[in-house]
Amino acid sequence: MRTYLTGLIGLLFAAQACALSLGDISQNQASDGMKAVLEQSTRIAVEQLGQPGGFNKNSAVRIELPGKLGKAARTMKMLGQGKQVTALENSMNQAAEQAIPQAQALLLDAIKRMTVSDAKGILTGPDNSATAYLDRSSREQLRSRFLPMIEQVTQSSGLAQQYNNFAGQAASFGVIDAKDASIENYIAEQALNGLFTIIGEQEASIRQNPAQAATSLAKKVFEALR
Repeated sequence: MRTYLTGLIGLLFAAQACALSLGDISQNQASDGMKAVLEQSTRIAVEQLGQPGGFNKNSAVRIELPGKLGKAARTMKMLGQGKQVTALENSMNQAAEQAIPQAQALLLDAIKRMTVSDAKGILTGPDNSATAYLDRSSREQLRSRFLPMIEQVTQSSGLAQQYNNFAGQAASFGVIDAKDASIENYIAEQALNGLFTIIGEQEASIRQNPAQAATSLAKKVFEALR
């Protein structure tokens, strides 16, 4: 019994010796670990959303018509009159799926530019703090990158022209926001929202379970936060 207790106490001391706190990790290590998690989360999000059905089959990010147009569309579907609405929404989601792969290089570049001081503040923030940083630092550039591709996809659809005409009139009466009156702008914004939603989910999952991190340094950094 004494031998067993001695061994157990030894294991407890060993575990304490191996446990790390943030104080044991350099700022550069913390920064590199944070970047690794963001890179991993970004690659996963782009892969998930950039495939056929990436938006359309995911209820968390699926793009539907905005505001009161969306409410009217859902009513039409319930009444069996939503064929045209469904076709338009499918086209919108497909445009987002085709645009998403364009985001990866720009996001990875934004991650590389993250400073040590940026990472320090992000590390101890909320579960989506790194994603929020990435959103702030790259959304405008991503929108500019997305729009030409989305325009190319939607211009081939007569439904896109119908949306722009109808939504433009609806915006003048306050039925939808003016920013949603262009299908291209609306899809770009919703695509970005979906992208950062998935990146945020990945970040939160790794923070809660560091074993999911792809690099040993990231695991070490986020284990220290627990």
